[in-house]
Amino acid sequence: QGQLVESGGGSVQAGGSLRLSCAASGYIFGRYCVGWFRQAPGKEREEVATLSAVGTTTYLDSVKGRFTISKDNAKNTLYLQMNSLKPGDTAMYYCAASTQITVSCFGRKNRYNYWGQGTQVTVSS
Repeated sequence: QGQLVESGGGSVQAGGSLRLSCAASGYIFGRYCVGWFRQAPGKEREEVATLSAVGTTTYLDSVKGRFTISKDNAKNTLYLQMNSLKPGDTAMYYCAASTQITVSCFGRKNRYNYWGQGTQVTVSS
C-alpha cells in the first residue's frame, strides 16, 4: 500500500517562493500520473499540476509560469516549486498518485487513489 508524505509548506509573503516535497513509500513515481492539488477553505479541491508517466506536465492556468512540478527518481520524491506566490495560492496542498492512469492526467481527479495528508501554504499580502 503506497503512502505519500508532503513537506515544505509554510507562511510567506506575496512574491516569495516555497518548494513542496512529496516522499513516497510503497509507490514508484514515474509509472503513472502524479500531481499536486490544493484546497482552500470553503472551496473544492482543485488540480494544480500533474506529471504523466511520459513526462508531460500540465498546470492550472493561474499557476502557469510560476509553479513547476518535477520528480527525483533516485529519491522517489515529487516536488512542486512555487515562485511569485500570491495570496490566492493560500490553501492546503496535497500530493496525489494514481495506479489507474498514465497520461491525460489533468482533469481526472477521481482517478488518483493515493493521497498525502497535506501541507499548508499561506501567502500574506
